[in-house]
Amino acid sequence: IKKQQQDVLGFLEANKIEFEEKDIAANEENRKWMRENVPEDSRPASGNPLPPRLFNDSRYLGDYNAFFEARENNAVYAFLGLTAPPGSKVGEHLLSVSQ
Repeated sequence: IKKQQQDVLGFLEANKIEFEEKDIAANEENRKWMRENVPEDSRPASGNPLPPRLFNDSRYLGDYNAFFEARENNAVYAFLGLTAPPGSKVGEHLLSVSQ
């Protein structure tokens, strides 16, 4: 999990994409928010959804596997719901990454 979290955060930082990191291990309110905002069809059969999970404002984007696939297909900005103007800082919406 830690490696996946670092991978997502590293990509966002390297591409100067503004984001907010939400720690679900140390903050019960963040953990509750993530559980409530991950859609039923994206939850595991048993237990709670594991991080990292990505959101654009409160819109659920996906888990690490969805992020990884989008990055591999050079479609990560579309996945994140952002426009990627060349050479500028992207971040029309505040992304949340549950950790």
